[in-house]
Amino acid sequence: MFRIYKSEKGLLVPAEKPSPYTWVCLFNPSEEEISYIEQKFQILPEFLRHPLDEEERPRIEREENQILIILRVPEVVSRGLFIKYETIPIGIILTEKNIITVCLKDHPIFEELIALVNKSKAFDLTRPVYFILNFMMAVTTLYIKLLRQIDKTLEEYEEEIFRSIENEEILKMLSIEKTLTYFNTSLQGNDTVLIKIQSGRYIRLTEEEIELLEDVQIENKQAIEMTRVFLNIVAGTMDAYTSVINNNLNLIMKFLASIAIILSIPNIIYSMYGMNIPLPFQELPPFKGSPHAFYFVNILTVFLCLFLFVVLRKKRYL
Repeated sequence: MFRIYKSEKGLLVPAEKPSPYTWVCLFNPSEEEISYIEQKFQILPEFLRHPLDEEERPRIEREENQILIILRVPEVVSRGLFIKYETIPIGIILTEKNIITVCLKDHPIFEELIALVNKSKAFDLTRPVYFILNFMMAVTTLYIKLLRQIDKTLEEYEEEIFRSIENEEILKMLSIEKTLTYFNTSLQGNDTVLIKIQSGRYIRLTEEEIELLEDVQIENKQAIEMTRVFLNIVAGTMDAYTSVINNNLNLIMKFLASIAIILSIPNIIYSMYGMNIPLPFQELPPFKGSPHAFYFVNILTVFLCLFLFVVLRKKRYL
């Protein structure tokens, strides 16, 4: 499928058919649609197909007066137990009079771009470089928006993870770490594209466009720094969680060992007095011939257990 937009009175508005200085937004295209766009605008076939590869990396190419820019943008892949994010490629193709974007799906970034450029009410598709820079600004803004959401989610998970020893909490943190790894790699690739655009080898920039490009670079670097900080936080949290689990396990083992030692006292005494052989103190008062010998043994056992409990308690084994 594809949608067509034109600039009118400084705004991006839908257009009925392709014409010079329009933006063709191509998403989840069929082979027929790809062939139509290729013939209509004389686009290089590989420029239309490269962005449809899920593993395509960010880059910029120029060939036969056409420029291909591939960026990676974030997307939500699931909203089950916890939200998962990945990144997908989007291609921007510049011809002499048209702009074509190619994506595997109808990504929300297109609506974000339209909302961004329509705020200024001074947008013009006759300035394709301005379109590219605004598109990259929208991509970077989306990264920062999602990173802030991840930051809030990370705070919630940090509180949960130290109250629970369930595998679910670990999986949540691993999911965030995986997302941040995807974001870091994609943002680094997008930053490389920005540097190449700044070099002027592929696109000539006006002073106004250079200023906008610098703003985009600042936002992109901020997103990269946020991603790195959050990755360090996740790594530190997982290390701390591992230490807490090991410490809790040691405390549990100490507790169980102490209980086993205390319970061994009555077990030894009762085992000894349950044998049909001469027993300690049985010929001495008050045990000899006393009907209360059983209670004396129990009292002695309880006293020894309490004494041992106090000793272990002072040593913080209990």
